[in-house]
Amino acid sequence: MAGTDVDEISRAVIAIADESLDHMRKILSQMSYQQANTVPALPGANSPYAIVTHCVGMTDYWGGSVIAGLRIPRDRDAEFEAHGDPRDLCDEVERLRRRFPGWVRIALTEGIRDRTAVGTTRSNAETASPMWVLLHIVRELSQHLGQLEITRDLLATNDH
Repeated sequence: MAGTDVDEISRAVIAIADESLDHMRKILSQMSYQQANTVPALPGANSPYAIVTHCVGMTDYWGGSVIAGLRIPRDRDAEFEAHGDPRDLCDEVERLRRRFPGWVRIALTEGIRDRTAVGTTRSNAETASPMWVLLHIVRELSQHLGQLEITRDLLATNDH
């Protein structure tokens, strides 16, 4: 990326990820406990709470464990079964929003600290570049924000 500096890349990655996380938090904050924990009647669907829990787990894994070397425990399968108070999960999203910029800086200045971290189904975790990891996080957050929006809309339609 000739002409693109680390600060510009960092600002872009942080801004896009933060936008997705902020929208997830806002959607979840407007839901009751029941709404947040309801799974739509669709094959393979997840509750809003599970979707956001997965996003927190995914970002903690790739950003916190792989990039920053923090060894944040992850049970990926349990993320999709998670349920709880949406306000508590909103607090987790805010925690993540505060920590993520530091992880981006580590990725862009030092690279990857822990290629042995456990918690993904991806086969390329041991060889992925720091840029791939950052773009993977941004893609996953964007994808799951769309899933969350559709899930919210389906649940709202079913409430009427």
